[in-house]
Amino acid sequence: MPLFKRNPFGHYLFLKKWLIRVFGVISHGRYRKFNNLHIEGSDILRNLPDKNVLFISNHQTYFADVAAMFHVFNASLKGREDNINNIGYIWNPKLNIYFVAAGETMRAGLLPKIFAYAGSVSIDRTWRADGKDVNRQVKNSDISNIGKALKDGWVITFPQGTTTPFKPIRRGTAHIIKTYKPVVVPIVIDGFRRSFDKKGLNIKKRNVLQSMVIKEPLVIDYENEEIADIVTKIEFAIEQHPSFLKVLSAKEAEEFLQEEEELNKQRTFWNS
Repeated sequence: MPLFKRNPFGHYLFLKKWLIRVFGVISHGRYRKFNNLHIEGSDILRNLPDKNVLFISNHQTYFADVAAMFHVFNASLKGREDNINNIGYIWNPKLNIYFVAAGETMRAGLLPKIFAYAGSVSIDRTWRADGKDVNRQVKNSDISNIGKALKDGWVITFPQGTTTPFKPIRRGTAHIIKTYKPVVVPIVIDGFRRSFDKKGLNIKKRNVLQSMVIKEPLVIDYENEEIADIVTKIEFAIEQHPSFLKVLSAKEAEEFLQEEEELNKQRTFWNS
């Protein structure tokens, strides 16, 4: 591989590799030392094609969720079975992994800008900006950039577009699926909201069991399924359909309400 080879977004691959290595080493203890990450389904990753794979997941923090996925993806591809033991897997990471994120989040400071270089496909949200509700058109360049990333490799997206649980799925994700026809792999995560702050940079609580369940790819009729049907399929796949609220235990419901209260406090702080 040439030293100065770039990806489709003009980022130097050798620099991206070193960013993933450095931040991989720094963040590894967050999932192995301070907290424990339980993984299921990592073998599914090894059977996926190298390109045009879209991961859909629920969302709990800005950055900790994605960082964990980078660890799990690379560990699995290096033969780890549902674990991220032995950080050596990060030395030669998969470089065509991208994640979809709000542009305003990735521009908010030096650290997010560095994270963006490591793999962000930044988009402008059509429903929210600067902490306020908005209503604007989807930018064609945002859609084409996601398509460009899919053509080059794997893309992680959070179709709810927010860290608040049980919010509606954004229809744009279904449009992307119908347009680019990727292999769609659901991921369900838990515990990140309890162990990290909203941004996912600071550890809020230790000895929390975090979990990541990777599911089999969805069966989708790209030509004939309606957008609404795909949206519903996504809701169930990432366990964010309203029906999942009905099966929470009393303890889980209490934890959910406490998390919502904490999220509201954090939103007030960040928007003030």
